[in-house]
Amino acid sequence: MTLDSGISGRPGVVSISRNGKRRYDPIWKERLIAAALEPGVSIARLALEHGVNANQLRNWVKVLRDRQGVRAPKNVPACGPSAFVPVVEVTSPARLQLKASLRNGVLLELANADAHALSVFIEVLGRCNVPAR
Repeated sequence: MTLDSGISGRPGVVSISRNGKRRYDPIWKERLIAAALEPGVSIARLALEHGVNANQLRNWVKVLRDRQGVRAPKNVPACGPSAFVPVVEVTSPARLQLKASLRNGVLLELANADAHALSVFIEVLGRCNVPAR
């Protein structure tokens, strides 16, 4: 996102009062909040890139959600759609093998496992918090 620079080289700053309080361009602020609401976006990184305090940006996002009546999910990983397929349970005590290739290039292997170990392995992989590229 490319935004114009405002007063004192800070993007979006319209004015700075004597006590240091900044006023931001409302359109610029709306665009920044919209960018912060995108899935997988780090609010801290976005704030740093645009010269805004991260706590201030979080507050703006919270105020917007409160106005819209949207509650932020708690303790929910920010994963996108799962890259894994459902596992069909095997009734025989067969030993199973699973190989998972993660987006960052890491290859995980589980060999000679029973259905319970395989299920736990898949559940842990499903809890990932990998940002989308």
